[in-house]
Amino acid sequence: MPRTPADRRAPSRGPHPVPGRATGLLYTALAAMLVAAVTVAVSTGTVAVPARDVWDVVLRHLTGGADRLDPLQDQIVWDLRLPRVLVAAVVGAGLGVIGVALQALVRNPLADPYMLGITPGASLGAVLVSATGSTALSGLGMTGGAFVASVLTMGAVFVIAQRGGRLTDTRLILAGVAVGYLAVAATSFVQLQTDPQRIAGIMFWLMGSLAGAEWSDLRLPTAALVLGTLWLFTQGRSLNALMAGDDTAAGLGVDVHRLRRRLLVVTSLMTATVVVVAGGLGFVGLVIPHIARLAVGAEHRRVLPTSLLTGAVFLVLVDLAGRTVARPDELPVGIFTAAVGVPVLLWLLRRARRSEGM
Repeated sequence: MPRTPADRRAPSRGPHPVPGRATGLLYTALAAMLVAAVTVAVSTGTVAVPARDVWDVVLRHLTGGADRLDPLQDQIVWDLRLPRVLVAAVVGAGLGVIGVALQALVRNPLADPYMLGITPGASLGAVLVSATGSTALSGLGMTGGAFVASVLTMGAVFVIAQRGGRLTDTRLILAGVAVGYLAVAATSFVQLQTDPQRIAGIMFWLMGSLAGAEWSDLRLPTAALVLGTLWLFTQGRSLNALMAGDDTAAGLGVDVHRLRRRLLVVTSLMTATVVVVAGGLGFVGLVIPHIARLAVGAEHRRVLPTSLLTGAVFLVLVDLAGRTVARPDELPVGIFTAAVGVPVLLWLLRRARRSEGM
C-alpha cells in the first residue's frame, strides 16, 4: 500500500530498534510477556498456587469442569486473584492508549489524564459518594459517582477551552489544569468534612488500588478499551498529521477541530471507566507512550498496540508488587507507578536533552 502524505509527514523521533517489518514479532513477545505476567501474578500470594494449577482452574471454568476443582484453590484463583489481575491488565492497557491519544491531542509529550483534569474530576465524584453517604449520592455508588463526575469535568474543560467554536492545544491544557486543580481542592475540602474513620479508605483509593476487584469490574473498562482503541487506530494517519501541526494537518485534509473534539470525548470516557475501578493512577499514561515510541517510532498505528500491551504488562507487575512487597499489608498501586515512573521520566528527559544537543 503506497504511503500517504500523512504517513510521510508523521513526526520522527530518530532511529528506533524495532523496524516496521519486525513489529509483529514485538507484539508477539509482549503478548507472551503478558501471559507470563498474569500467570505469575495469579500464582503468587499468601497461598502460593502452582502455575499448572492456575491454568487447570482457568481451563476447567472455560470448559465446564469447575465442579471437580478443589474449592479453596478455585476460590483463590477464579474468584479472588484472576479478576484482579485481569482488571490490572485492562487498566494498564487503557492508560497506555489514553496517554498516546492525549499527547497527540495537545501535542505535548507530558500530557496524561491528570493534565486535562479528568482523573481529578473522577476522584472527586467517588469521594463525594463515599464521604457524604447521602441517599441521593450513595445510590450511584463510587463507580457511578466517579463516572458522572468525570463526564461533567470533561464537559467543563470542553466549554472553557472553546474559542469561537474551536479547540486549541494551549487552551485545552490551561482549561484542564485549571479544572483539575479545582477538583483537587474540592476533594481536599470534602475529606476535611468526612468522618475520620472513612478517610483511610478514601486516601487508599485516591492513590490507586485494585483491591477487591471483581469480574463485574471488567465489563465497562474492557468495552471502552476495545471500542476506543479500534477507533483511535482508524484515526492513525490523522493523529500523525496532527502531531505535525495544525496547519500541516489541515493541509492534508484533516478537520483538526472536529478531530480534537472527538479525541477529547473518547479519551475522557475511557479515562472515566479506568478511574472508577482503579482510582487515581499516575504516570502510566505519561511514561508508557514514550517507551513505545522508543521501540517502534512515532507512527501511531504501531504506537497504539505497543502502548496497550506494554501498559498491561507494566500494571500487572506493579499490582503484584503492591500486594507482595509489604505482605501481609497491601500498598497502593500509585506508590509503585510513581516510584517507577519518575526515574523513567527523568531518564527520558535526559535522553531528549542529549538528542537535542547532538
